[in-house]
Amino acid sequence: MIMSSNVSESWLIVGIAVAVGVLLGVAVSLGWRWYRQFRERQRRRRRIEAVAVDHLRDVALPDGSGGLLHVDYLLLTAHGLIILDVRDIVGNVFGSDPMVEWIVMQGARRFTFANPQGAMYDRIAALKTLADDVPIDGRIVFGPGAKFPKGSPRLTLREESLEAEFPLGERSQAEQLVEIWRGVWDRLRVQLAPS
Repeated sequence: MIMSSNVSESWLIVGIAVAVGVLLGVAVSLGWRWYRQFRERQRRRRRIEAVAVDHLRDVALPDGSGGLLHVDYLLLTAHGLIILDVRDIVGNVFGSDPMVEWIVMQGARRFTFANPQGAMYDRIAALKTLADDVPIDGRIVFGPGAKFPKGSPRLTLREESLEAEFPLGERSQAEQLVEIWRGVWDRLRVQLAPS
């Protein structure tokens, strides 16, 4: 009877040790995934901020008819105001200006999403009603996991191409250039609520 009790206790200890090991492994795996995503978000934020004198993130833009449009990033740059719609898509993206839906292929997996250019044109038009004569542009920014094997549609941009598309140049010079738009920018900072 004593021997049976010792064997049971040994198996219980082994079972608990295995369970703790599995839980620890899951926790480390989840922690590592979170850390990688956090690092990726920080890298993206630095890359986006590198092309702007100032920026707003995750704001609601009035659409002019009582609704709101979400804006991932609104940048004040030497080129004017730039709206960025950031997409975290992994796979081969097949899209063009006239296509209603774009296709993403990830190995054997395939899915579609609505052509994001129409929504970008809506955001640009809505911002033009608030921004006086400040030049306005917009881009749908795809992260490093997206590939465009047939070429990129008009308003799309690879995240790593941001600085080439919208070079900031010397920061002090850029700050002087945007000074003429500072009043509009300050007004936008107040008008555009966080979404």
